Amino acid sequence: MNEFQIIAKTFQGLEEVLAKEIIALGANNVEIGRRMVSFTGNQEMLYRANFCLRTAVKILKPIKTFKAQDADEVYEVVRKMDWEQYMNVDSTFLVDTVVFSDNFRHSKFVAYRVKDAIADYWRDKTGDRPNVGITNPDLRINVHIAEEEVTISLDSSGESLHLRGYKVRNTEAPINEVLAAGLILLSGWDAQCDLIDPFCGSGTILIEAALIAQNIYPGVFRKEYAFEKWKDFDEDLFDRIYNDDSEEREFNYKIYGYDINRQVVQIAQDNVKSAGVSNIVEVQQGDFANFEQPVEKSIIITNPPYGERIGAGGNINILDLYGIIGERLKHAFVGGDAWIISNNEEYFASIGMRPSTRYALYNGSIECEFRKYQIFDGKLKERRREGVDIKSEEDRKRNAKFKPHKKNEDGEWKSERATDNEDHYFKSKPYKDERKSWQIDRSQQRQEKEKSWQNDRRQEKEKPWQNEHRQERERPQLTSYEQRRKMYEAMDEEEAEIINRHIGKWGDRRVYAPREDRRKEDRPRNREERGFDRQERFQRGDRSRESKPQHSPFPDKKGFRK
Repeated sequence: MNEFQIIAKTFQGLEEVLAKEIIALGANNVEIGRRMVSFTGNQEMLYRANFCLRTAVKILKPIKTFKAQDADEVYEVVRKMDWEQYMNVDSTFLVDTVVFSDNFRHSKFVAYRVKDAIADYWRDKTGDRPNVGITNPDLRINVHIAEEEVTISLDSSGESLHLRGYKVRNTEAPINEVLAAGLILLSGWDAQCDLIDPFCGSGTILIEAALIAQNIYPGVFRKEYAFEKWKDFDEDLFDRIYNDDSEEREFNYKIYGYDINRQVVQIAQDNVKSAGVSNIVEVQQGDFANFEQPVEKSIIITNPPYGERIGAGGNINILDLYGIIGERLKHAFVGGDAWIISNNEEYFASIGMRPSTRYALYNGSIECEFRKYQIFDGKLKERRREGVDIKSEEDRKRNAKFKPHKKNEDGEWKSERATDNEDHYFKSKPYKDERKSWQIDRSQQRQEKEKSWQNDRRQEKEKPWQNEHRQERERPQLTSYEQRRKMYEAMDEEEAEIINRHIGKWGDRRVYAPREDRRKEDRPRNREERGFDRQERFQRGDRSRESKPQHSPFPDKKGFRK
């Protein structure tokens, strides 16, 4: 078979791990890029990459590379391509775009132009056009634009490869399967000792570790891939790859998972059972504060709560939790290595130990570090006096290349990236705000003051009897430009009519004016006067504006919101 270029997408920080996996598969011309690894191979290599790689998110097959200045030039090139070798006129297709260019400001517009080009190609050829398939299309097309360089690729994976297919239930904020496998491979665990995850959650790290220990490929749980709908799909070749279990091996140790929440433990047990690894994975309820020294040599790989999306649980403070982690590791895990991923330097400081190795990673959109702690008796200075070298030569080389995440003004890592989330490799470059920083700050301050002032006025309208002693807030001053653009609504039609009569004819335009005719005697004295007798109103069928909210959260019989 002829070889062609293949691109494997991954998360930032896992490129080297993915490259090692690809080399192990026997690929040629392996090159590492940013959040991707390119290589060459034949059709069998394309199938194996989807089926075997643990740290890949997408496998793309480039079919056209060219330069373009705008979306119209992209349209002309795509329209001239021979799409008949990839699809039929009755096939459905979907276009994904990734744009990092100042010339292309809108990724969706590029996708629309590519879609139009393919539709016009078939209209000129057959008089008919294919349909766009939002869910489960026959052909997925990926468009990547870096400045002027445009690459058209076929997506051979379909859904993201992190969706393994073994999970039956999930917990809040579970770790991504690709990231979990990457953590295990980064740790260098060789499956020659027990593995422990004291904060196992839904059991993702446990299951990925069990698959790695037995060399079971993650694709065995997958229902389908996008390449199975291609015109040149070789079913016999893929069946041979799917049924080949010659590389699987036995695992003579155990993998243990613990969590303080009983319901979470049950979810993890269900997922472990669904993945078929119950024989080597044990999940129990347990508090890490009661952790004791393991009898056998073990390694800890864990993803504790961050506090970004979930708390530590119970009444314990998140910093206290990390303090407990450090205390237990020092006293109950002597002689072992602990790998911890977290998103805050303050959390790591609470552990109270110096890491020997660090990796900068992303957990979804959260900037994190993956750190290795070597636990030993005594103090580090005493170990050095004895001539014991804690760090290996490989650790020193890795630390020399380490580039930490940038910190904000408060010294904290940023929690989100402008172009990154769980599917960050599909996000386009954001628009640049050409205003100066001081202009942006002043504009935001005025908007916040205006929004706060409007909220107070809205509360006075809804419950005026609770605000009779409230001091009238001064309306924030707007610039002349904002005054020309902004118009405020009157509180009711009577008020608008009074304003129009006194300050001139405004036609149908509604303007703002503060109400100063609130009288204490107008305040309702009880629930009946305020109209809270809902049962009586429902029985007599009163559907006046005063008897129900103006914007009902419930749809009517036709499915429209009132």
